[in-house]
Amino acid sequence: MHMERKNSPAKPAKKGQTREDRLKAALKANMGRRKTQARARTETQNDKIENDEKK
Repeated sequence: MHMERKNSPAKPAKKGQTREDRLKAALKANMGRRKTQARARTETQNDKIENDEKK
């Protein structure tokens, strides 16, 4: 009996997408989330400063 082994990963990547492309996309998404978080923190701090000035 002869069994063939497949040399494929457990989760096949999209066809034509390299590891570098996947890492680039993940980095871009991460940077976008970080920018959004930074904007939200800045906005919250500005609101707090404005509220403190009104007191």
